[in-house]
Amino acid sequence: MNGIPCAPNISRRERRVRLISAVISFGLSVAILAALMAAGASRWWRLPLFPLFWAGAIGFFQWRDKT
Repeated sequence: MNGIPCAPNISRRERRVRLISAVISFGLSVAILAALMAAGASRWWRLPLFPLFWAGAIGFFQWRDKT
């Protein structure tokens, strides 16, 4: 970010857990979104997927930033 190196504050195992949970959350939300779109559901039915996408993004960014 600002060029200052920082030491990771979680272990490699915990980083792997965060990445796996992010991939699962994102994959699940994409699968549900595809099913809703194929079924012709209203846009309002897709709105509850936001927390799943959010969880996937948070997990990915925590993995990437080693926090």
